Amino acid sequence: MNYELICNKVISIVRLTGNFIRKEAMQFDAQRIEYKGLNDMVSYVDKTAEQKLVQNLEKLIPDAGFLTEEKTINREGKTYKWIIDPLDGTTNFIHGLPTYAISVALYEDYKAVLGVVYELNRGEMFYSYKDASAFMNKKEIKVSSNPDLKSSLLATGFPYYEFNKQPQYLKLLEEMMQKTHGLRRMGSAATDLIYVACGRFDAFFEYNLQPWDFAAGCYIVQQAGGEVFDFGGGSDFFGKREILATNGKITNEMLVAIKKYFG
Repeated sequence: MNYELICNKVISIVRLTGNFIRKEAMQFDAQRIEYKGLNDMVSYVDKTAEQKLVQNLEKLIPDAGFLTEEKTINREGKTYKWIIDPLDGTTNFIHGLPTYAISVALYEDYKAVLGVVYELNRGEMFYSYKDASAFMNKKEIKVSSNPDLKSSLLATGFPYYEFNKQPQYLKLLEEMMQKTHGLRRMGSAATDLIYVACGRFDAFFEYNLQPWDFAAGCYIVQQAGGEVFDFGGGSDFFGKREILATNGKITNEMLVAIKKYFG
């Protein structure tokens, strides 16, 4: 497979879908919100954007499977699988706030080979593919070189369910506030991850995420020279739905802190 060619086609598909989302943002009808669960909202924009992505991605690899947030398609594939979040940061979008993004990853034999994340408000397209560097709008990107927590800016997210873990998470946040330049909560895990990839953040951590939230972003972080772990320091972040993505230099400090509360 020509991964570069496929990536370029995915970028075109994502950009086209992004144009639709931008148009809808100008005239969004908040009365058309649905609830999938507690604090878990979806709009007609999410569903229509996903349909557009699926229809076009199907043409690239006809026998590929799909794992999508809005479940507009349910299909397994033997070799390839697309993992899609049509609008990561729906709550931001609904309230008229940046930041939100489209996230598309391609897996081959259960391994990531391509990732595209499009942050719509800044018009920044982040991407990488097998045996390539990571890029933002055709410029190569790398993770930051900050050597320690005290010189780092971190990103995180706030869980909106499974609040039984909230007390220890708040303790972890308290420690990180005291040991770093600060914490930011953007409201879009895909965006947090690509900002780690390009060095704007030095690390990102969150639990209770879904594969479509992080599949593309984690791959781009790794392709940009960063590291991705679960909270135990292992590689089962898909299974555990816990993400620690770092520049590779502050990993140990982050894991020491996280394991105090999630050991």
